[in-house]
Amino acid sequence: MIERTTHGAAETEAFGALLAGLLRPGDVVLVRGELGAGKTTLVRGACRSLGINEPVTSPTFTIGHLYRGAATVAHLDLYRFVGLSAAEWGDLEPYFDDTIAFVEWPDAGLAALPPARVTLVLEHVAPHKRRIFADSADGTLLEDLARADSGVRHRD
Repeated sequence: MIERTTHGAAETEAFGALLAGLLRPGDVVLVRGELGAGKTTLVRGACRSLGINEPVTSPTFTIGHLYRGAATVAHLDLYRFVGLSAAEWGDLEPYFDDTIAFVEWPDAGLAALPPARVTLVLEHVAPHKRRIFADSADGTLLEDLARADSGVRHRD
């Protein structure tokens, strides 16, 4: 597991951009954190690094957005779900076709979602300060993130 503390939205976006540079279509990123922790800000940074210039907004009320750039990014929000029925999964499944998928509030869908390449947890530390934890079975991904960002610290 690695940890990064950010001081403002620009640093949270920059971390998202670094992460996006290490991802490829088919990857799933689970994004957890309280309301206002910076989840969508991080996804916005990932999108910008992939050449997506349109507004990146929270999909809480639409469930998902698709953004097309150097790679297609799916941005999903399962906040309003308690679980996923077969019909609901049928509506979400196309978001995972050849995309880099970021899933906010993923817990309701864990049984149905494809395996995550990385899980992020964002925490409030202060009004403009966030702590981001990243965990992955892919140790290479975490090592590459640590090499790319001098602010990243390893945790046990």
